[in-house]
Amino acid sequence: MSAMNNALAWAHPLVRDWFVEQFGDPTEPQEQGWPHIVEGRDVLISAPTGSGKTLAAFLACIDRLVRQGIDGALPGHVAVLYVSPLKALGNDIHKNLEIPLRGILDLAAKRGLALPEIRTAVRSGDTLAPERRAMLKNPPQILVTTPESLYILLTAEKSRTILQNVETLIVDEIHAVADDKRGAHLALSLERLDALVRAANPDRPAPVRIGLSATQKPIEEVARFLAGAERPVPEVVDVGHRRTMDLAVEVPAGELGPVATEEMWGDIYSRIVELALEHRSTLVFVNTRRLVERLAHHLAERMGEEAVAAHHGSLSRKLRLEAEKRLKSGEARVMVATASLELGIDIGMVDLVCQISSPRSIGVALQRIGRAGHWRGAVPKGRLFAMTR
Repeated sequence: MSAMNNALAWAHPLVRDWFVEQFGDPTEPQEQGWPHIVEGRDVLISAPTGSGKTLAAFLACIDRLVRQGIDGALPGHVAVLYVSPLKALGNDIHKNLEIPLRGILDLAAKRGLALPEIRTAVRSGDTLAPERRAMLKNPPQILVTTPESLYILLTAEKSRTILQNVETLIVDEIHAVADDKRGAHLALSLERLDALVRAANPDRPAPVRIGLSATQKPIEEVARFLAGAERPVPEVVDVGHRRTMDLAVEVPAGELGPVATEEMWGDIYSRIVELALEHRSTLVFVNTRRLVERLAHHLAERMGEEAVAAHHGSLSRKLRLEAEKRLKSGEARVMVATASLELGIDIGMVDLVCQISSPRSIGVALQRIGRAGHWRGAVPKGRLFAMTR
C-alpha cells in the first residue's frame, strides 16, 4: 500500500479518491492530525498558514457524514460545529466547504451511489433573519459560527435544540482568542455546549474538540485553553511555524521623522502602485479604519476605482462581501484592510502583502504576511513600510 493510501486508509473511497484527485499527497498536519481525529481524540493542530489545517479537521468529519448518508442515516441535526473568530472567515469557510462536498457528491453520482446532500450554513451577526429561521426549521449537518453567535445560539430554546447532538467542535484560529476576553467568553460557551450535549445524550461522550492554530507559543497554553475545565490536555500536532518568506523593508526617500510627511505618503502611494502592478493581487494592511479609507482613496486616484477595494469592520456586510468577491475574481488588484482580513480567510491567490507602519507584534506580522502565498508550496511575500523613526 502506498504512503498516500496509508494516510487515507480510514477514508471512504469517495472521500479518498476526491482528495487524491484534488491534492495528491496530504500535508504534514493532515497526515499527523487525521489519526487522532478519526479515533475521536481531542487534538490541537498547530501549523503554518496555508498548510491545510482546516481540511485536516473537516475531512474526517465529512467522511463520517458521507458514510451516514450512503447508509441512509444522515442526521437531521448539527453534527459538526465550526467556530471562527471572524465573520468574514466564517463566510469563506462555508464557501470552501461547498467545494469538497459538491465534488464528493458528483463523484458519488458518477459511481451510481445514492448520497444525499450534506447541508452547511453560516450563523453570524451578518446572517439575515429568514436564513436564521430556515436554519432552525431545517438544521444543517455542518454549522459555521462565531464565538458571539455561539453564545446567542446557546441561549434560545429553539437554537439550543439543534446543537444538542453536536459530535465534533472545531475552533479555528484559536490563538486569536485564547488570551483575551473573547477567549474567556468562548470557554464558557464551550462548557455550556458540553453540558447541553450531555444532558440530551447521557450515554454519549461530549463533542470532540479540534483546535487549529497558526502562530502561537507556548502551544501548551493553547492546548490547555482548548481542554477547558474537565478534559485532559488534548493531543498536540505541532509541525512548527517556520516558513520560508520573501521579506523586505520599504523606506521613503526622505529622512524619517516622528511623523510621516505628506511628501512621504506620496512616495508610499506611488511605491504601492508600482508593486501592485508587478503582482496579480496585493493585500495592504493598515492599523486603523480611517487609514483604510485614506489609502484606498489615494490608490484609486492612481489606479482607478475598480482596481482598489477597502475592507474593515465598520463597512456593511454587503460592502465587505463585495470587496472580498472583487479581490478573489481578480477585478480588484489591491485590497486595503485592517485586522478584518488578518486571520485565516482564504481571500484568493494573493501574491503580495504590504504592511504600513508597525504591525505591533511579530506574531501579527507573520499572520498578515502569511495571507500571501496561501496555497501549498508557495512562498509568502511581504513588504514592511517604515513610516517614522
